[in-house]
Amino acid sequence: MQAYKDGQKKFANGEYDLAIKGFQKAAEENVEPVQTNYLIAESYRLSNRFKEAIPYYKKAMEGGLNNFDAQFQYAYALKTAGQYDEAANQFALLSKMTNVPQNLQERAAREIEVLKIVDRLKTEKTNVELKSIPLNTAASEFSPAVLGNELVFSSSKKEKIYKNNGQPMLGLYKVSISENAGSTQGTPVLLSKDIFDADANEGSPAFSPDGKTLVFARGNTGKKKGTADVDLYLSRNVNGQWTVPAILPINDSLAWDGSPAFSRDGKTLYFASNRAGGAGGIDLYRTNMDASGRFSKPVNMGKDINTAGDEMFPYVAEGGKLYFASDGHPGLGKLDLFSATRSQGVISIENMGLPFNSPQDDFGLVFYQNQNKGFFSSNREGGKGDDDIYYFASPEEEDTTTIAKNPDPNDPLNPNNPKYINGKPKVVRYFLAGNVVANDQAFTPIDSATVRILPDTSDIQISELPTNAEGKFGKQAVEEGKSYTLLVQRKGFISKREPFSMDGRAIPPIFLTKELTDTTFNVTIRLDKLELNKTFVLENIYYDLNKYNIRPDAAVELDKLVQILKDNPTMKIELSSHTDARATDAYNMTLSQNRAESAVSYLNSKGIDADRMIAKGYGERELIVPNAKTEEEHQRNRRTEFTILSY
Repeated sequence: MQAYKDGQKKFANGEYDLAIKGFQKAAEENVEPVQTNYLIAESYRLSNRFKEAIPYYKKAMEGGLNNFDAQFQYAYALKTAGQYDEAANQFALLSKMTNVPQNLQERAAREIEVLKIVDRLKTEKTNVELKSIPLNTAASEFSPAVLGNELVFSSSKKEKIYKNNGQPMLGLYKVSISENAGSTQGTPVLLSKDIFDADANEGSPAFSPDGKTLVFARGNTGKKKGTADVDLYLSRNVNGQWTVPAILPINDSLAWDGSPAFSRDGKTLYFASNRAGGAGGIDLYRTNMDASGRFSKPVNMGKDINTAGDEMFPYVAEGGKLYFASDGHPGLGKLDLFSATRSQGVISIENMGLPFNSPQDDFGLVFYQNQNKGFFSSNREGGKGDDDIYYFASPEEEDTTTIAKNPDPNDPLNPNNPKYINGKPKVVRYFLAGNVVANDQAFTPIDSATVRILPDTSDIQISELPTNAEGKFGKQAVEEGKSYTLLVQRKGFISKREPFSMDGRAIPPIFLTKELTDTTFNVTIRLDKLELNKTFVLENIYYDLNKYNIRPDAAVELDKLVQILKDNPTMKIELSSHTDARATDAYNMTLSQNRAESAVSYLNSKGIDADRMIAKGYGERELIVPNAKTEEEHQRNRRTEFTILSY
């Protein structure tokens, strides 16, 4: 049992390699076998070792684990191992489960569609040759960057071991590129003794076009928990020496910030971040630099590029074409390489296909001298270590049999143009439909409910759809890139607004096999019965320690309650605040009352009449977990609720 507890502690600290050792010992002792196998799988996944996670997810599932996220991650791990048929089966199992969170349902449905055409993605083959280069070792080498005739890259060569994955910490190294460019020569050496922190990971170097400015990522020192401990740093080359790195002001202290890249003119810095407000996961951002080195506020690059998954490792080639890695756009596995081009205001995303992409991670592409050769990173099968760097080049003499009859890739008559069939454009019509059910154990269908579809920017109604005896409604035409709100009302139930966005739902042309394709998205909306004394917990209403002011993140959640009260104008509520039991009862009573009153005042400032609300602090008198020990248990006790008093 002690090994299991030790594993849990290491897991909570993000020390996944050490957690695995503890859990494996617990597994040998048959301690909590289902949960132990699940946590071993999660430890492998969270340290980016998806293939190793597969057998442990399988054991946990066969042992009866009922966890929607685990089911998704098991299916996804199978995909990264190239086991596409079994991955499709596992995603299908998830899609048929009841009460699955909507975001997971949507992602599973998306993956099922991707796996249907994975063979077609395999036919997207670029006419280039790949080869591993001498600098690769059993350690990790990735994120190449070209600086003159040298290749600068990240490698796990330091003495200190990174507890996340059990590998040495990363540093920045350089090696000469040989004259034929298809190889490197000599032994890699440290880039600079002034850019070396023995206790940190340092990676993803990016150089300005003149080679005098370096931006890279540094972190995982253990000073902050998890991904928040990675930031971007800048160093300048002065008289041939790199200056001591300075942290950049564009970093978000609560987020992971990494994989930078410069524009071709050096005036824009691109980078990846999982900061709040993005499309989901890690997104690409850009910021402008002025002549004095000041940065503008970072801007998200938009939902044509960013998805609910991860977008990382941007690179801007000559001509402004953007290359990046993503696991959110349709691909062969985890991170695939993509290109983004803008034409007449429309951004087109293309999977780079074989041989650049594989079921594993493929990322960090850079060109060398021209756009016919360069380097990229991959942890694909057959490499020397974890991540390896590969050289690619177009053959000098192309096989003319592989060239389309019409070489212009944008010509409708080119058979390799995915946007056309027989010279005619492929068209997709999108529709929205769904069903309305009661939020009870049986999810009872609700008939005669009214579903009003509104644009997310106003209350101007687009359409009004009733539900039938089975609780179903639809279909309503929707447009690519648009977002909507579904206002659902039925007597005896609390009116509810459900967002629906078309971002990331557009079907890539390569999926389409005919001129006209109709696709319907189905959503399920659950309504709560309007009952006296029914209580609802408001999620994510947090306060700073011993304070009761409304934080910005709490305001976002309270705004949702504002909308509920506006949509249910006869409803009166008690808004209650609860604390944990770690201070005196009297102190907690006062603190919770102040917090409840603060929340009510906020609602009143947003237009909700004060006589519709009562503020009540309960202190520690209604604990959900009476003998809380862990921080998670204390957090469950620290909650804000509203109770229906009348309607």
